[in-house]
Amino acid sequence: MTQLYNAFTLFLSLLVEAFPFLLLGILLSSALLLFVNERELINRIPRNPLLGSFFGSCAGFLFPVCECGNVPVARRLLTQGAPTSVAIGFLLAAPTINPIVIWATWVAFRDQPEIVVLRVFFSLSVATIIGWIFSVQRDPQPMMQPAIAKRMLQQCQVDNSEKPKGELASPLLQSGTFLLGTGETPLRLDDNSPEALRPQVKTPSQQRLQLFLENTVQELRELGGMLVIGSAIAASIQVLAPRELVVSLGQGPLTSILAMMLLAAVVSICSTVDAFFVLAFASTFTTASLLAFLVFGPMIDLKAIGLMLSIFRPRVIFYLFAIAAQLTILFTLSYSYFF
Repeated sequence: MTQLYNAFTLFLSLLVEAFPFLLLGILLSSALLLFVNERELINRIPRNPLLGSFFGSCAGFLFPVCECGNVPVARRLLTQGAPTSVAIGFLLAAPTINPIVIWATWVAFRDQPEIVVLRVFFSLSVATIIGWIFSVQRDPQPMMQPAIAKRMLQQCQVDNSEKPKGELASPLLQSGTFLLGTGETPLRLDDNSPEALRPQVKTPSQQRLQLFLENTVQELRELGGMLVIGSAIAASIQVLAPRELVVSLGQGPLTSILAMMLLAAVVSICSTVDAFFVLAFASTFTTASLLAFLVFGPMIDLKAIGLMLSIFRPRVIFYLFAIAAQLTILFTLSYSYFF
């Protein structure tokens, strides 16, 4: 009974401390994804593969999304004509390289500021290297799912056509925000023309607000559930798992890193609150293994597989997983030996 009480107390403490950051991250991501014009951003992307990969890895500051929201944004970037290195860099780094996650990590590890700095540095390095590696594939379409490859080809044909700059064949490929399901054709929310407004009762501002609220509620429902499950797992492991087993795994330089990477992939907790989750293991696991959890988890987890399959073919995802795991082990193991 005492163990159950301790587990419930730890579960509530994790939940209460992490929930404000989850809510703030959802609100900011919903707002920016509605109002940032991806097409204008793409026109400013460096065409050099290494610089493009670094740019994509840093773009999380513009799109502060967790690993549940980075896949739709990366898909939009690809279909808008962004290089593969940029999309992959963003896909892997955005859940970590954004102000909400950095702030949350600082709050959780304010007594260990090196964890905050190294998490950003390792995540940025891993994402940039992987994006650069995949830029070797000149034609990205064989790596993509057929639907994404078709849209990329269509976008390329439109860009090379004689149409005026900025005019696209399909309204869904244009920049801006669209509301689906309200009629036979998509409605562009930033279109203020009388033709666009006449059939609709609501103004574009009202429609933007409604879409913002719907997106916020949907993400809060999905990610809130993951937060509850992740907090319950962390509390259960800390209280119910044999302490001898936890300590034996947590003190070995390599075993602790591998154990925390496996835990990160299985738990699949949102990057906005994963720092509070892993804080519960700070007393029994090495700093390098905590960094492995914080770097590898936002990039690769079980729930991300299904989302990534909407963009890439299975073999590409396997390569992403393998390279990300090797680089994470290399960086964190080097830290454990040199520091």
